This record gives sequence, C-alpha cells and structure tokens, in this order.
Amino acid sequence: MAITQTKKKAMRRVRRKYHIRKKVFGTQERPRLSIFRSLNHIYAQVIDDVAGRTLASASTTEAEAKKKATGNKAAAEAMGALISERAKKAGVTKVVFDRNGFIYHGRVKALADAARKAGLEF
Repeated sequence: MAITQTKKKAMRRVRRKYHIRKKVFGTQERPRLSIFRSLNHIYAQVIDDVAGRTLASASTTEAEAKKKATGNKAAAEAMGALISERAKKAGVTKVVFDRNGFIYHGRVKALADAARKAGLEF
C-alpha cells in the first residue's frame, strides 16, 4: 500500500507534535496555549494539564467569527486577541505556547503575535 504525500505530511506533523509535547506542559500558574489549524478554521485552547481542564477556548467556528473569512491571517489575529481576552477573564496572564506540530509561520505566527499584543505572556 502506497502512502500518499498528504498522509506523509500529516505523519510528520504528528511526530513533531509528540516531540513538542514531551517538553511543553501546562500548569495552573502557566497553562498551555494549544492551537490547531485546519484548512478552513483555526482553534485555540488554554489548558491546565495538571487538572486536565480547558480554561478558555476560541475558534473561527463560533457564530460571530463565521461572519468573516475563517481561514486567513486576519481570522487568526482575531482569534489571538479573543483567546487572550478570554484567558485574562479566567485569570491567566502567562502561558506556554504549544504550536501542536505546525510550523511557526503564517496563521500560527499571526495568532501568537496577536495574543502577545493583547497581553498574554509567553
């Protein structure tokens, strides 16, 4: 059975993800900001790994975000600002960034920069 190029790319991302997750761990004082990027949407979560709880989340699948484009840098910047606002509401100011195996470029970088600009420290 031949493995397609798309499957290889996904496998490489998962391998990178596991290498990152060995080192990145979210605590209550400094939870993990985990992102997921699909072709059409971007998702962000602030996770306390000790308690196994999601403290805040934001995604372009939400009703107010769906009114605009959802798979571009502008949408990622909006999600960065939104996740930062929701994390502050939950009492979080410092996070550990988990890029989830995605290359730190484009929408991933835009979300991280927007979250930093809105006040999250990482």
